[in-house]
Amino acid sequence: MTRMAKILRIGIISDTHGVVHPRVPELFARMDHLIHAGDVGGAHVLRQLEALAPLTYVDGNNDDATGEDIVRFTVGGLRILLTHILPRPHKPALRVLQSLGDAPADVVIFGHSHLPHHEVVDGVTYFNPASSGPRRFNYPVSVGMIEKNGRDWKAMHVALDERSVGALEKFMNQMSR
Repeated sequence: MTRMAKILRIGIISDTHGVVHPRVPELFARMDHLIHAGDVGGAHVLRQLEALAPLTYVDGNNDDATGEDIVRFTVGGLRILLTHILPRPHKPALRVLQSLGDAPADVVIFGHSHLPHHEVVDGVTYFNPASSGPRRFNYPVSVGMIEKNGRDWKAMHVALDERSVGALEKFMNQMSR
């Protein structure tokens, strides 16, 4: 009898600014791990997320921090570098480049810009889920998810409202344009 590998699911959220969108608990209910990429906006947000799954987070520049901290961790064999301010995938901050030089990562997760991003640069996936907090400009309101099945993994964005479906496509990867 062949044993089926369990699919690992990771929920990614950023820039909540004190607000947990009503769809987040439903979308993250079956996640194995959650990641918050900064600008949390209060301990109440962390408590709501921790009630859903184990949580790893980094403070953002609106969390009485610089937004430049780096947290390194591994979930299900996926090596993750988490920071709030990158600033751009093709020109990451020196602290990010040094950390990647010290130890490779499969994915760099970041926030701050409120812009969705999903791009591979020099063999590393750079992923920003965009903001899931209060709407800013015409940017999408969304979260991200990573699904890992064995060695294969994929990241995706999920719009939190109908308007954000088109906005995800419109604003995707603008940080590399």
